[in-house]
Amino acid sequence: LSTLHDEHDHKMFDSIIVVSDRNVLDTQLSEAIESFERTKGVVKSISGDGGSKSAELAEALEDNKKIIICTIQTFPFALQKVRELASTKGKRFVVIADEAHSSQSGQAASKLKATLNAQELAELEDGGEVSSEDVLAAEMSARVDDSGITFIAFTATPKAKTLELFGTKPSPELPPAPFHVYSMRQAIEEGFILDVLKNYTPWSLAFKVASANPEWAEREVDEAQAKSGIMRWVRLHPHNIASKVEVVVEHFRENVAPLLNNHAKAMVVTASRLEAVRWKIAMDSYLAQIGAPFQALVAFSGEVVDRETNTGPFIEKNADLNKGLGGRDIREAFKMDTFRILIVANKFQTGFDQPLLCGMYVDKRLGGIQAVQTLSRLNRSYNGPFGKKDTTYVLDFQNQSDEILQAFSTYYETAELSGETDPNILLDLKAELDASGKYDQHEVDRVVEVELNNDNKQKDLDAAIQPVAQRLLTQFKNAQDAHQQAVALNDAAKAEEAMNDMDQLIQFKSKTGAYLRLHTFLSQIYDYGLTDVERKAIFFRYLIKLLKFGLAKPRVDLSEIQLTHYALKKKQATIIIDSHILIDPPDEIGTGGIREEKKEWLYRVIASINDLFEGQLTEGDMVSYVSTLRTKLMESETLQKQAKNNTKKQFQQSPDLRDELQNAIIDAMDRHSSMSKQALGDDKVFHGLMRALMEFGQLWEGLRG
Repeated sequence: LSTLHDEHDHKMFDSIIVVSDRNVLDTQLSEAIESFERTKGVVKSISGDGGSKSAELAEALEDNKKIIICTIQTFPFALQKVRELASTKGKRFVVIADEAHSSQSGQAASKLKATLNAQELAELEDGGEVSSEDVLAAEMSARVDDSGITFIAFTATPKAKTLELFGTKPSPELPPAPFHVYSMRQAIEEGFILDVLKNYTPWSLAFKVASANPEWAEREVDEAQAKSGIMRWVRLHPHNIASKVEVVVEHFRENVAPLLNNHAKAMVVTASRLEAVRWKIAMDSYLAQIGAPFQALVAFSGEVVDRETNTGPFIEKNADLNKGLGGRDIREAFKMDTFRILIVANKFQTGFDQPLLCGMYVDKRLGGIQAVQTLSRLNRSYNGPFGKKDTTYVLDFQNQSDEILQAFSTYYETAELSGETDPNILLDLKAELDASGKYDQHEVDRVVEVELNNDNKQKDLDAAIQPVAQRLLTQFKNAQDAHQQAVALNDAAKAEEAMNDMDQLIQFKSKTGAYLRLHTFLSQIYDYGLTDVERKAIFFRYLIKLLKFGLAKPRVDLSEIQLTHYALKKKQATIIIDSHILIDPPDEIGTGGIREEKKEWLYRVIASINDLFEGQLTEGDMVSYVSTLRTKLMESETLQKQAKNNTKKQFQQSPDLRDELQNAIIDAMDRHSSMSKQALGDDKVFHGLMRALMEFGQLWEGLRG
């Protein structure tokens, strides 16, 4: 591109801008491109070493540097500058967006949030990352004439909006498609990437919970909240995490660690930053207990406070959490032989390039693009000093094999749209919002006039938008109060009427959010000018920020819940991709509404969850068995003295502990015959119980107390 000329021998492009994600990849790209430059100085990498990156970038563009490499963070400024030069000086540019991923902040983040859906926003808020195609789509929302700029983007998992915005129409009647495709299938067949589904194994979890206090469970709760609360409680339960840690570490030691001449690494994907922290603490404990010759790292953004255990705040570079990090970046530290397992929460699920990764352990729900992007961290080929990488393993605690198959089927050959977005969706939504009676045209015009007048200040905008927002907030508060009074008086008709009033306001807010997202997308394809469509977008953009209806509910109290049964079992799965699934274009119209609280007795909620696993659990899965043994061992004066006078490691090696545990197992025969027989007849089960007592049951600490 940098040397391309037209038929009149005029240079086609003044500069090529290559966009990457982080400085590490930025360096790799610089080295790759500089390796084939013929003249020194043709390639300029924006490093910021001499001061401001934006100033350095502006200078490079003004000086007509042929190839300029910048990070995704600098890209918004770069696009602004090339647009300016294209329109004022007639310069022509190419923007090449590598498949980059980054966390976002500042101006770029505000534009991004207008284009992301609810799930993507939630991921971003919890330290997640966005791709260069998201940033590109957000920046294009400026709706500037980009005739002087050619965009080329690389992605393995294009979103529907990316295909519609940047795809090439093969013919007028067909939806946009990629300009060029090098498929996942072809890349696997030609050995450039590995098939990560070859050794994919799903695991199933079964459990039962109970209330330690039956009277406590005889109360009405919000059924949906109670169910989600119990599921979250089980996910964070020490026994659940410790059990999965043992499966992960032992699978890694036996199957993954020996690969690549004992240099293979693995990643654990968790559902939240708090889970990542608890996984790390549990894994450190298990690795120390078995004397493992390697360590684990944990990666997450921001800080985490564990309110349930009153610990924290934890940050990534906390010396206690990531021992041996020594101030190094996680990416760099993970390259060391010392660190073999990386636990992540949102961070590094996408765009992370570590060829030695041969194993992945998934404890998070994944869907669609996210499933493909996450599992594809394993697909990097490697043929180097440690040998050739030809095997990968995936253990999945959360997803079904058919869900993973569907996700990969979308991108295995090529990503195709099932159709194009109907531009009338936006007009229909505008008509529906106009008919809602929540605002009038005078109020819209008042806000737009303030927005378009450069002399106006924030107080002028507040005076224009606040009356509308305050009116709607008051309506919601009145409906909320009316609903509470009606419920107290058992007036079902008035309670339903008030609920409908609240529901209308919630749906109005949801539809304004949908309008803004559709407008941001469709206005890049259709020029609405300063029509009423555009004016409503300006009005809604300011209004939606103020509509905070206060729907947060206190969590259901689960302080008396106990885990009684637990079983983690391997399932059989063979995934073969033999179908192709199309991507549906964006058609979001905003369907959010208030969910009416359904009351149920807590003991019935517990029973309904336990019923899910009927027939999957045995007496041997009882967590209470460990509790029974611990209670018996705590009575031993011999063990009390030994725990007081010996370290935990010395105590665990005591012959008296083994004898006392055998006696406790025999005493428990009447209540737990099946488990007791296994423990007495199988040394592995016996030692498993010993470990459970020491780690989950904290036997040594209890005896010392």
